Amino acid sequence: MPARPTVYIMTNRPRGTLYVGVTGNLVRRVWEHRSHAMPGFTDRYNLEHLVWFEAHDRPGTAIQREKSLKRWRRQWKIELVEAHNPAWRDLWAQIAGP
Repeated sequence: MPARPTVYIMTNRPRGTLYVGVTGNLVRRVWEHRSHAMPGFTDRYNLEHLVWFEAHDRPGTAIQREKSLKRWRRQWKIELVEAHNPAWRDLWAQIAGP
């Protein structure tokens, strides 16, 4: 998957703790979360599962979308994930390739 500005949601289990982030390289950033390469919120709560992402053409648009999602109620974020990924599958294999 080519590097594009992307908004994403990580979790530790279905309907568990949620983290909304934005990155210019989704594969690298999700790998950092999965490998606990950097201390912080996702490391502390073991948020290793990518359950939703949305690519954008421009970094500014992605950043604006991330800020908007961070203001959303938790239930709205759950509904967003379940609309696209009802089984809460980890999408790592989809982005990481073979």
